[in-house]
Amino acid sequence: MGLKENIERIQELSRQAELGGGEDRLKKQRQNGRMTARERIEFLLDRGSFVELDKFKTHRIADFDVKKIPGDGVVTGYGTIDGRRVCVFSQDFTVFGGSLSGAYAEKICKVMDLAAKTGCPVIGLNDGAGARIQEGVVSLAGYAEIFLRNVLASGVVPQISVIMGPAAGGAVYSPAMTDFIVMVRDTSYMFITGPDVIKAATHEDVTMQELGGADTHSQRSGVCHLEADDDQGALLLVREMLSYMPSNNVDDPPFVATSDDTERRDAELDAIVPENPNKPYDMGEIIRRVVDEGHFLEIQKDFGRNILIGFARLGGYSVGVVANQPAYLAGALDIDGSVKAARFVRFCDAFNIPIVTFVDVPGFLPGTEQEFGGIIRHGAKLLYAYCEATVPKVTVITRKAYGGAYDVMSSKHIRGDLNFAYPTAEIAVMGPEQAINILFRSEIANAKDVAVERARLADDYRRKFANPFKAAELGYVDEVIMPRDTRPRLISALKALENKRDKNPPRKHGNIPL
Repeated sequence: MGLKENIERIQELSRQAELGGGEDRLKKQRQNGRMTARERIEFLLDRGSFVELDKFKTHRIADFDVKKIPGDGVVTGYGTIDGRRVCVFSQDFTVFGGSLSGAYAEKICKVMDLAAKTGCPVIGLNDGAGARIQEGVVSLAGYAEIFLRNVLASGVVPQISVIMGPAAGGAVYSPAMTDFIVMVRDTSYMFITGPDVIKAATHEDVTMQELGGADTHSQRSGVCHLEADDDQGALLLVREMLSYMPSNNVDDPPFVATSDDTERRDAELDAIVPENPNKPYDMGEIIRRVVDEGHFLEIQKDFGRNILIGFARLGGYSVGVVANQPAYLAGALDIDGSVKAARFVRFCDAFNIPIVTFVDVPGFLPGTEQEFGGIIRHGAKLLYAYCEATVPKVTVITRKAYGGAYDVMSSKHIRGDLNFAYPTAEIAVMGPEQAINILFRSEIANAKDVAVERARLADDYRRKFANPFKAAELGYVDEVIMPRDTRPRLISALKALENKRDKNPPRKHGNIPL
């Protein structure tokens, strides 16, 4: 073939690849409220930055009745987000339902390898029906190759999955091993076995959305980290998340200049923590009043609600925030909250993002459900994560820090770098009411007026133990600060820790209590 014929061939293959499953299927995709695979990439990346790879690759099925479509159901390549390089793949539901073939898997593996070699994030836009049945074990092998790369890239480059349609069976495991999962409400779902299989096996009736929709995974399973109303909203969340992350594990997170005064003090913070130690308040309000521009990107906000996690900036620097939430379960640590926070701490540590912890924790949540569910093991995950983390760690105790939960929440004893406390802080083995029941059982039993005696003993306990000053005397708290000074103190602490150097003992890897 001559040059002219080759050029015409390139143009024709490109046209076929861009049409995917054809105009009718592209139209149906849009009618169902979903963008096409290429539209998603165009919306996600900086305009004109996308460079496509393997555009003409096709499957190798011997059956000639199976049509060959250039690209084979997945669009792969690289581009930029806010000028920073990323690798991306976007599954095309209009081509064989987005099902995965050997060639399709090779395309994804190639772009994941490129991301790992060049040190840039990899973003997967998932919209596929699972393994391509016609290829049998070849498609299963393809999934395994992708899984392996997810693991090898973990902690090396950020990995983000966006579920924008179906993800079932083996297709869910690659997203599950990435750092964050974003789902689209009403049009996406994830599950291992579908409603029909479940009904046959257990006689349970459940819809696809009830079983694996975005609300289910945001509120009940914790599989979903962020939820959006439509495709565009999900892709904007990805762009925002990436703005807090470095491109890889040896880079620093991006600095974003702020007009928010680094010395700003907020007198209203002095009144947020109630005088009554049993009265709830919203820790989120403290966080938003302290961080730049009051903006806090909360992660998994509807799951494990007794702990808040998310990204923010302080003085332009990216930070990961972990905080007890006294407005829910009094901020006690439970299984869901511990696992949620532990994974976030480990992500921040892997990617050099300082961790700021706000503490108001009365202890671990009591009850047989928690004990039988393994709170000992799951709570240890959070302890392990904080102990292992070598990034700058700054802690603010706003009110309660009782028992073992005090230790867990980035205390000085597990390598917390700078630890502050409000004057309202109560740092003790347990709360006054519980403590006096143990320490002064006979005095209370023999008192003429039990209520008056209990109140007197509780006040005495607070003066002696349940305050920040004993911990400050021992150096366990570096400074007792006024709440209004939280922002400048945190920014100053992070600047002081900017060149922190810390390391763990040499080893292949630790054995976190999974």
